[in-house]
Amino acid sequence: MKEIGTNLRRFIPLVFVPLSLVLHHFSLVATPWVFLCGLIAIGVLANWVRKGTEQVAAHAGNTIGSLLNVSFGNASELVLALFVLSSAQTSVVQAQITGSIIGTTLLFLGVAALVGGLRQERQKFNQEHVGLLSTLLLLLAVAIVLPAVFHATERHLTPEANFSRLDEGLSLGVSVVLLLLYGAHLVYVLVTHKSVFSSGHEDNGGTPEWSLPAGLAVMVLGTIAIAFESELVSARLAETASKTGLSPVFMGVVVLALIGTVSDLFVAVSFARAGQMDVVISLCLGSAIQIALVVAPVLVLVSWAIGHPMNLVFGSPLDLFAIVSSVFIVRFIVADGETTWFEGFLLIGVYILFALAYFFLGHA
Repeated sequence: MKEIGTNLRRFIPLVFVPLSLVLHHFSLVATPWVFLCGLIAIGVLANWVRKGTEQVAAHAGNTIGSLLNVSFGNASELVLALFVLSSAQTSVVQAQITGSIIGTTLLFLGVAALVGGLRQERQKFNQEHVGLLSTLLLLLAVAIVLPAVFHATERHLTPEANFSRLDEGLSLGVSVVLLLLYGAHLVYVLVTHKSVFSSGHEDNGGTPEWSLPAGLAVMVLGTIAIAFESELVSARLAETASKTGLSPVFMGVVVLALIGTVSDLFVAVSFARAGQMDVVISLCLGSAIQIALVVAPVLVLVSWAIGHPMNLVFGSPLDLFAIVSSVFIVRFIVADGETTWFEGFLLIGVYILFALAYFFLGHA
C-alpha cells in the first residue's frame, strides 16, 4: 500500500499539463498564472523525460545510453527555445542561452557543492575528466565571444558593411564547427578513450525499473507534451513580462533558462549528498557544454531554415561578461580536484549577483 501511494504521488505533478492547456485555451485566469502553470508543466515533463532516458540508457548499455543522455539531456531547453525563436524573440533566446550556461555552472554546481560539503569536509573528483570539461568550457567562451568581437571589428573597419549578412554567415560557420567539435568530443570520450572516462563518473541507471518500450514511450510522449507547453509559454511570454514588470531578457535568463534544466539540479544534489562529485560536475558542466556546443548551434541553423535567423552575436556586454566570468570562475574552482561547501556558497553568490544585474537591466 505504501508503494502504491508513492507511485501515485509521482503522477500528481502531471496535473499541471492538462490544467495549463485548459487555462490557456479558455483564458480562465490572468496570463501570468497561465504562464506559471505552463512553466511548472515543462519542469515536470522535463523530469519525466530524464527518467525515461535513464531507463532506456540502462537497457541500451553505457555507450548508447550516454548518447541518449546527450541527445535528450536538454530536449526541453531546445524545444522551448525553438518556440520562442519562432515568434521572432531572438534576444530572449540569447538570454535563455546565457541563463542556462551560468545557471548550470554557477547555481546548480554551487548548490550541489554546498549540500555535499555540509556532509563531507572535502569532496574529491577525477581531475582528468573535469580538466577536459573545463577545456571545453573555455572553447565555449571563445566561440560565444568571437562573433561579437568580429561584429565590433567589422563595424569599426567598414561602417557601411551589411552586418546582418556577415553576422549570419559567421554564425552559421561557427555553428557547424561547434557541432563537429562536440561530435569529436563524443568519439573521444565514448569510443577512443572510453576506458579512461567510463570509470567512476558514469552511471546510466544500473538495473532498469521500466521496460524498454515504457522508457521510449515516456521519452517521446514527454518531448511532444513539452512542445505543446512551450508553445503556450512562448505565446504568453511578452504579456506576462509586461504585467509583472519583469523584462523579457530577465525572463529568459532566469525563468526560461532554469525551468527546462531544473530536474538536473535535483539529480546533482542527490549525487552530491552521496559524495559522487564526479557525476555532479559531469552533469553540471556537461549540461552547459551541450547548451553552448549543441543547443545554440542547432538554434542558429534551424532559425535560418524557418526564416527567423538568429546569429551568435550577443549584443549585450552583460551576457558576454556573465558567460566568460562563469567559465573562468568554475575552472579555477575545480582546478584543485576538490570542492567545499564554501566554494559552493561562492558560486551561488555570483549567480545571485548576475540575476540582480539582469533584474535591474533596463529599469532606468
